[in-house]
Amino acid sequence: MSTQTQANKKNQLAAQAAGARPRVSVRMLVQVGMLAAISVVLMLFEIPLPFAPSFYEIDFSEVPVMVGCFAMGPGAGVAIELVKILLNFVINGTATAGVGEMANFVIGCSFVVPAGIIYRRNHTRKGALVGMVAGTVLMVVLGCFINAFVLLPAYGRAFEMPIEALVGMGTAVNPHITSLGSFVILAVAPFNLLKGVLVSVIVMLIYKKISPVLKMK
Repeated sequence: MSTQTQANKKNQLAAQAAGARPRVSVRMLVQVGMLAAISVVLMLFEIPLPFAPSFYEIDFSEVPVMVGCFAMGPGAGVAIELVKILLNFVINGTATAGVGEMANFVIGCSFVVPAGIIYRRNHTRKGALVGMVAGTVLMVVLGCFINAFVLLPAYGRAFEMPIEALVGMGTAVNPHITSLGSFVILAVAPFNLLKGVLVSVIVMLIYKKISPVLKMK
């Protein structure tokens, strides 16, 4: 093979690689946007819980985020979570000057990112399960901290309510809630734990069926 022929082949391969990268990038952007839009729709369907005040309602908006995280990696999961929060902010506005949205972004990422990292390293059903368990535990711990020191004070300021009034709303559904600490332990922690478990179960049931569509070239 002549030197000229080899050079032409290298140029062709380089051109093909350069042409492939934008297509992959555009496909990922479209998938991130699509999954984020589905998440925003799922945020509209909230389910009240008997053990927590009415402003704690569970939704399944993390399901598309987790699916995208498994299919495209932890970075894509963060992007989907961010776009979801921004879209919801634009559509529904905010009652906490963006503090609640930022906190929800951090809590959501604490759930999906560890799961995505572990699944990427151990690309098996067991790896996915271990990842979601780890993500659920981290979400529960971080969720308690953020609710106690960020979200609840922000909601109190937004609605001009003292923390004691918010704790009282917890007491109304559970008489054992008598302080901010017991509120976090008996309402916030079970809320995040239940959400993590339900989202994990749904993802385990549907991921293998829909992941080929996301990975389609």
